[in-house]
Amino acid sequence: MVRVVAVIPVLNERGAIGPTLNRLPRSTVDAAIVVDGGSSDGTPAEAEAAGALVVPEPRRGYGRACMTGADVARDMGAEIVLFLDGDGADAVEQASQIVQPVLTRQADFVLATRTLGAGRQAGSMGWHQLLAGAVIGRAVGVLGGHRYSDMCAFRALRLADLQRMDMREMTYGWNLEMQIKAARLGLRIREVPLPYYRRVAGQSKVAGNWRGTMKAGSRIVTTLVRVGLAR
Repeated sequence: MVRVVAVIPVLNERGAIGPTLNRLPRSTVDAAIVVDGGSSDGTPAEAEAAGALVVPEPRRGYGRACMTGADVARDMGAEIVLFLDGDGADAVEQASQIVQPVLTRQADFVLATRTLGAGRQAGSMGWHQLLAGAVIGRAVGVLGGHRYSDMCAFRALRLADLQRMDMREMTYGWNLEMQIKAARLGLRIREVPLPYYRRVAGQSKVAGNWRGTMKAGSRIVTTLVRVGLAR
């Protein structure tokens, strides 16, 4: 029986996706879907070797990849989807802390926070990421009704609740749209302080260069305005 499926969007994460998948606790996660956005470095082969189902997604966009993976998980009969990044930075070995509250119906939407607690590895996040998380979290508190401490991609919820959200943002604003809509739907939200590590290999598409940072930042701000101000 497939109840919990991990969805991992990737683009050129060779050297990181294998270790990430190997750290996923099989006692918590029944299957893993790696959604590949057109990697040219052998990422799909590494993911398959680690036991994941690889799904190609030629259309670019972080949110698009997440949605594609969620659709495949739904077709597999999954109840809960666990989103995470494929760079090895998330504490995936502690996935049970994210999934278990949803499984036991103690919470509806659970996400890791990198800014609370003392488990963040030196150099894993830039100051601009920490500042953005604090500012966006405060803004969502005003517009959405729940103040978050972070926008970490490591999160779990029921596929039925994801469907209710009617997600529209298919780029880097995906996580923020989900957090605003979770609050507005009245979902029981829980943030769990977990360690956060430096990426295992490769370069971040967002924090690794100013162009990526500015592009992601602009989409996040656009999403905040579009979703936050909508009725």
